[in-house]
Amino acid sequence: MKPQAVTVWDLPLRLFHWSWAAAFAAAWLTRGDRWLYFHLLAGYLFGALLLFRLAWGFTGTREARFSAFTYPAREARAYLRQIVGGTPPRHLGHNPPGSWAIWLMLMLGLMLFLSGVATLGTEERQGPLSGFLDFAWGERLHEVHELLAWILLGVVGLHLLGVAVESRIHRENLVAAMITGRKPLRSKPLPDVPRRGGIAIALALGLSSFGMAWSWPWWAADDAKPFLPFPGPPLTRNELWDEECGTCHLAYHPSLLPANEWKALFGAQKDHFGEDLALDAPVLAELLAHAVTHAAETAPTEAAWKLYRNAAQEPGSPRITQNPYWRNKHASIPEALWQSPQVHGRYNCDACHLDATQGWFADSAMRLPTDIDQPQSQGEQP
Repeated sequence: MKPQAVTVWDLPLRLFHWSWAAAFAAAWLTRGDRWLYFHLLAGYLFGALLLFRLAWGFTGTREARFSAFTYPAREARAYLRQIVGGTPPRHLGHNPPGSWAIWLMLMLGLMLFLSGVATLGTEERQGPLSGFLDFAWGERLHEVHELLAWILLGVVGLHLLGVAVESRIHRENLVAAMITGRKPLRSKPLPDVPRRGGIAIALALGLSSFGMAWSWPWWAADDAKPFLPFPGPPLTRNELWDEECGTCHLAYHPSLLPANEWKALFGAQKDHFGEDLALDAPVLAELLAHAVTHAAETAPTEAAWKLYRNAAQEPGSPRITQNPYWRNKHASIPEALWQSPQVHGRYNCDACHLDATQGWFADSAMRLPTDIDQPQSQGEQP
C-alpha cells in the first residue's frame, strides 16, 4: 500500500526556494558590465527573497522554522558517517548536514548581497551606499563579491549532490517534494503544515511588480530617448569648451585626460593631431583652465579614475586612445567596426556610448552598432 503523504513544505517556502535559485542563476548569467542593469534586478530580487526567508525562519510553519533544522556539528558529522555506511536515518525535514548547507547558503547569500550593494555604491555611485567608499575600494569589493558568488555556487553544487544522494538512499524524490510540498509519512502521523497561500501570492505579486517596474524604462526606451541605466554625477560644463571642441568632434569632458596631458595638448595647438587650432590667447587660457580644473585627477566618474590611474603608467601621451585602460577595454572590437560609417574612427565615442555627451561612460550604456556598412577610411584619433 502506498504510504500516506503529508505536506511538509508550505507554499511561501517553496516559492522562495525556486525563486531564489532563479534569481541567483539570473545574476550569474548577467555578470557582464553591459548587463549590469538586469544583474541588479536579479540581485535585488535575490536580496529581497533572502530577507523574506530570514523572517520566515522565525514566523513560518513547522519545518520552515530555523528551530526545526538547527543541529550541532557532531550530528552532521555522524550523519555523514552513516551515509558512508549506507544506513542514515530518514528526516522528514532537513537532515543535519543538509541543514548546515542551508545555513551556509543563507549566510553566503547575505554577504553576497551586501557586497554587491557596496560594489554598486563604490564603482557606479548608485544605490543606498552611493559614494560611501572611493573607486579603489570598488575594485576590492568587486573581487570579494565575485569570490563569494563562486563559493556560493560551490555550496549549491554540494547541496544538489546531497539531494541526489538522499533521494537515492531513501528512495524518494526530494526535488518533487520541494515542488508539491508533500513527502511520504513513514513514522508516526503528523498533520499537514498550513499552505499559507495568501502570503505566497503577496510575495509573488511583490516580486513580479518590482521586476516589471524595474524593466519598464528599458522597454520604453527608443532611439530618440535612449535608456541610460546609471546616470553619473552632473559634470561641470563650459560653453566655450563645448563650442570650440564640439565643432570638430565630441566635446570630450576634461576628466578623460590628466592635467599634464591637457597642458601638453594645448601647448602644441599648432599641431593638434594634424590641425592648427589657431586659438586666441584668452580663448586658449579659458579652455586650459577648464581642462586643468576638471581633469582626470578629480575622478568624478569610474572611467575618469581608471583612465587617470593608467595614464600615470604611460605619461606624456595626450591621446585617450593610447591609454592602457582604453586599449584593454576596446581590444575585442573588430577593425571593421571602427572603419564603418556608423562609427568612423576611434574618436567618435558617442557612436557606441549613449552617455558620452554627458561624460559618464558607464559600461552598461554602451551599445555596439549591429548593422555594419562597408568600411571607409578611418579618421584621425584623439
